[in-house]
Amino acid sequence: MKALPSPKAQRCAIYTRKSTDHNLDLAFNSLDAQREACEAYIKSQAHEGWSLVRDRFDDGAFSGASLDRPALQALLDIVRLKKVDIIVVYKVDRLTRSLADFAKLVELFDERGVSFVSVTQSFNTTSSMGRLTLNVLLSFAQFEREVIGERVRDKISASKRRGIWVGGPVPLGYRSVNKKLEIVPEEVDLVRRIFQDYLRLGSITALIALLTQEGLRPKPRILANGSTVAPTHYRVGPLAHLLKNRFYIGDVVYQGEINKGEHQPILDRELFDAVQARIASQAVARTTRRATSTWLLTGIIFDDRGHRMSPSHSNKNGVRYRFYVSQALTQGRKAEAGSLPRVSASAAERTIVEALREREMSLDGTPTATGDPPTASDYDLIRSKVRRVVVGRQAIMLTPLDPTRPTEQLEESPDPDRASVLTIPFRSKPVPKKGIAREATAPHTIDANSRKALLRTIARSRRWIDDLISGSTSSFADIATREGLVERHVRFLAPLAFLAPKIIAAIADGSLGNGVTASSLARSLSMSWGEQAAILD
Repeated sequence: MKALPSPKAQRCAIYTRKSTDHNLDLAFNSLDAQREACEAYIKSQAHEGWSLVRDRFDDGAFSGASLDRPALQALLDIVRLKKVDIIVVYKVDRLTRSLADFAKLVELFDERGVSFVSVTQSFNTTSSMGRLTLNVLLSFAQFEREVIGERVRDKISASKRRGIWVGGPVPLGYRSVNKKLEIVPEEVDLVRRIFQDYLRLGSITALIALLTQEGLRPKPRILANGSTVAPTHYRVGPLAHLLKNRFYIGDVVYQGEINKGEHQPILDRELFDAVQARIASQAVARTTRRATSTWLLTGIIFDDRGHRMSPSHSNKNGVRYRFYVSQALTQGRKAEAGSLPRVSASAAERTIVEALREREMSLDGTPTATGDPPTASDYDLIRSKVRRVVVGRQAIMLTPLDPTRPTEQLEESPDPDRASVLTIPFRSKPVPKKGIAREATAPHTIDANSRKALLRTIARSRRWIDDLISGSTSSFADIATREGLVERHVRFLAPLAFLAPKIIAAIADGSLGNGVTASSLARSLSMSWGEQAAILD
């Protein structure tokens, strides 16, 4: 009699999940019960060639609403490597409660030839009826999850309207005991001092510097996975939130409603209201719309200690001075900032654009005048060539764009040792602190570089108008296309062709006041030469 062929070996992996951490510390918990049932089922199918993969894939205290679970991701990794043939679960909702996520899993399983079995729900995923049964079961699982979510949200809403703390980050000055908040006496003085010091200093940045100088650190936070995050210093955002938190005067805020909380307040309402008034008085009303291309280096510029630099500006006599400031400086950590914590935006941008154009030899190498709005071609040039800009006191280092490495994934430390880095000599003049306009070093003269750039821009504007008058070009749009600029920029600078001879003479001999740029002239230019002469006063 001919012997029957041996069944094909089927490698089985067991996946278990529990939504909460309740009773997970027991010697035999829900995860163990699920695994025991799955192991027994696999043994019953030994005649079919089923064998157990000994690696454990257990997710304790993870919801089935998402696939972002460590054990599940580890399981999917071995599925992609084709190291498993069958996935065994106690119930389908242990794998996922979302139909959308289930569709993704089925697609992956089909690609790798993997099937899965539910011990308590008999079906076969290789048949159409099995898939229908599975979809029905998952529809009910998703419905159950959504109903539970609605109930939880309703309970949270009702609790907060009664002033009950329902969880989340515990504010400084309190601790959670049996799901109730109690005051921590040793932290109360710190909270009151933070409010009083802000009221005295009037600046969150100055307050951060004071707290850092005295070695005071924020309260460590315990994450959902049990790990602890201990910040080394206070930051502007969290500290501003602390100063505005009505929890300290006994209120609970929910969806814009203010309710009386059941916890004990820490602060007097008078002190809290005084701080809110001071914060409101410090708010700056911003009425100037910023063009999207105003800042060429936002998101890619760093100081030479790896701190990202943020756009800032100041105004004086109608002239805007733009600069990039190290976040270490804005966060009150001046000692940690790079060698050039504050740099002139126009100087840095102009230096980089000129270097790139000279290197490429494919674009117009005429630099824009100091203070001019940068053109779209400048922005596109930098964004298409540069991944990272590191500013130092003596040089700017440019890291070329790597298409395989998005800007969002930049490392937070400078990388000057790479052979591909382009180093550009750069010496920046001192720039003002935020909110204080730069004082000219020679108040009645314009420096040579600014004078040349301004005269070049005026000459270019005259050439544009001459071309329109002579008919050699028909519109500003044609000029913009020819020059590699945007039409808005051409229209903005064109009126400089009508500057009074006295103004041009003052620019040429250097007697025009420092700080006057093509941008400031074009923005407020009168067509009357008599009115223009007021600039010389």
